[in-house]
Amino acid sequence: MPKTRAAILLLFAGLSVMTVAVRSADPSDDAVSTPVSAVPSFRNEVMAVLSKAGCNQGTCHGNANGKGGLKLSLRGQSPRLDFETLTRHGGSRRANIVQPADSLLLQKPLMDVPHEGGRRFKTDSEAYRILKDWIAAGMPADSKNSPRLVALKVEPQHATVYAPDTTASIRAIAEFSNGQTRDVSNLAVFESSATFVSVSDDGVAAADHAGLTTVTARYLDQQVPVRLEFVPERPGFVFSAPPPTNFVDELVFKQLERLKINPSEVCDDTVFLRRVFLDLTGLLPTAEQAQQFVASTLPNKRSTLIDDLLESPEFVDMQTLRWADLLRVEEKTLDSKGVEVFHQWIHESFKNHKPLNQLAGEIIEARGSTYTVPPTNFYRALRVPEARAEAAAQVFLGIRLQCAKCHNHPFDRWTQDDYYGWSNFFARVDYKIIENKRRDKNDKHEFNGEQIVLLKDDGDVKNPSTGETAGLRYLGNQSNLTVDAKHATQKSEPSKLDRLQRLAAWISSPDNGRFAAAQANRIWYQIMGRGIVDPIDDFRSTNPPVNPELLDALTAEFVKGGFRVRHLMRVIMNSTIYQLSSTPNATNADDEILFSRNVPQRLTAEQALDAIAQTLDIPIQFGGHKPGIKAVQLPGVRNGGHRYATPEIGDRFLALFGKPGRLLTCECERSNGTTLAQTFEMVSGELVDQLLRSSKGRIAKAMEKGEPPEQTVVDLYWSALSRQPSPDELAAAGTHIKSTDDQRRGLEDVAWALLNSNEFLFRR
Repeated sequence: MPKTRAAILLLFAGLSVMTVAVRSADPSDDAVSTPVSAVPSFRNEVMAVLSKAGCNQGTCHGNANGKGGLKLSLRGQSPRLDFETLTRHGGSRRANIVQPADSLLLQKPLMDVPHEGGRRFKTDSEAYRILKDWIAAGMPADSKNSPRLVALKVEPQHATVYAPDTTASIRAIAEFSNGQTRDVSNLAVFESSATFVSVSDDGVAAADHAGLTTVTARYLDQQVPVRLEFVPERPGFVFSAPPPTNFVDELVFKQLERLKINPSEVCDDTVFLRRVFLDLTGLLPTAEQAQQFVASTLPNKRSTLIDDLLESPEFVDMQTLRWADLLRVEEKTLDSKGVEVFHQWIHESFKNHKPLNQLAGEIIEARGSTYTVPPTNFYRALRVPEARAEAAAQVFLGIRLQCAKCHNHPFDRWTQDDYYGWSNFFARVDYKIIENKRRDKNDKHEFNGEQIVLLKDDGDVKNPSTGETAGLRYLGNQSNLTVDAKHATQKSEPSKLDRLQRLAAWISSPDNGRFAAAQANRIWYQIMGRGIVDPIDDFRSTNPPVNPELLDALTAEFVKGGFRVRHLMRVIMNSTIYQLSSTPNATNADDEILFSRNVPQRLTAEQALDAIAQTLDIPIQFGGHKPGIKAVQLPGVRNGGHRYATPEIGDRFLALFGKPGRLLTCECERSNGTTLAQTFEMVSGELVDQLLRSSKGRIAKAMEKGEPPEQTVVDLYWSALSRQPSPDELAAAGTHIKSTDDQRRGLEDVAWALLNSNEFLFRR
């Protein structure tokens, strides 16, 4: 044997002897390992410590590039890779099995060595002990028979804490494959969704003030939400509420009583009238409609009005607008005819009372010409499988799946396998472009001409984490909803239905509770302005419903009613909860999520513009449309070739006030925030100025008829605010008109003041 080789062997042999000698010399030495039975499990304990210390977070070593030369899998989604990284990479310089306390894995979190992440634990902590014992044991891997985590439970799942108490203790209990359970509260990560609640390392949540939060307990790849309600001290509190009308009221009132919150009183007729018109039609009631409703003494006039509006053409227009936003009905990708036929198909669907699950199924399985089979335009706007998959999940199931594209979802159960298995349903969608007469030759996303959407016989997506063809996975809880990968590569599916037909049947099934819950929540949002799950398309375990019992009941009612939108809306709008005032009381002034009162909402772009036009009795001009069309009826977005021509005045107003460009499959694309530019537009902008001074509007007509100014003021109030002006308001308006040199200008000032009032600009 060569001398060099022999020397190396002797060196290693010597080290081994030294190591053994050191370990047996002094029981208190750093190198002493715990007994074999007590050696920490890498998968179940070391990985948990890395999560608990935040080492594998996206802001630290868990990001795409790692940090400081160390890269871990995000939130520990790949223990195998992390084990190789810690034990094999970097020249094994991160751990010292001879002197464990000298390991960088321990010194950096202790700040004995400079660490950008700061101090993560102390020498007397459980985290330090686990890491040190694992290193001292030689950093062993888990055996194939080592127990694996199968479930995580928390105690309690829901707690109501009454002041003066301000804390709640949470226990995390892990269930393993060998049937054993273990309290892992000391290893679990606890995160609160609210900044006013902090959670200690051992799971004690402490609140700075009253309110609701969700604390997520996370251990390894499992996470469970805990709903916490911190109730303020209200000595002598007595629950008081208007009489309940249906199960909606009973379930909301039950929660409010538990939280010591009294709901507001029921709103008056004028507020209700304006609210229900805006919610169902997007329009204000006419002066005549408002006067008749307020004057009516019929005991059931509110429910009668709801029924009438639900069957009105204007309701169909409003629902068409909402779904055209979601389904990306815009001209750049669909072209003008595609916009027209898709918009008309949505319109006819709601006009004919088509169940929502049927509408979803027809969209999912659509194929054929984008001109003669309108729902195929859904796929025309989404050119790759992943985009189709993300859009379908978000619109129809309320799942934001995007995070799982690059790694397992950090806040939900969805994995990369789920993402690519779901995407694979859409992998065989293809296009035959009959013609493309686009004007911008450099814009590959512009299409102008007929296309055929078809389904190829083959084609699959690959899961980048495995490099293998993805299987087919529904986003459901049932175990039988996963189809294995070998079927995905066969040209002949195991069923007579093709992939899209199978998916359409699954989504539209009455047994698909996820679809039903997502759409019931969407309908609630359309009426109440906030979802029970909010954001409404973000259903996940770490974003639970604020009132789970209410969502369950609405979902059941939606299914019972045949997935018909009008049925569920009728139930909600006849409830006392829907008809509550926006005026707060001493107990609900801070509440904006529990539905104890109506929270005022700014009118949407279309509602505001149509309301201005109706108040002043002047039609608005939109590009490519004849005068008289309402904003709520527009098929597309800023129509009339706005990419190549100047938009009309109405188009510019809608863009300024947040009408979405329909480039996202999300309610969040619509902006309803206020801006300084909007204020300038309402105060002295082009549109309001032109309409006020028009020779064809309400004021001009009143002047031509010689109408008394007091009558014109009354008409303006009924048209803009759906109510009679008070004596003081009428007197103030009359005084101002008389003080001006020009009566018409005085009337214009009154109209301008009404249009800029909060009562006009908000749905109360």
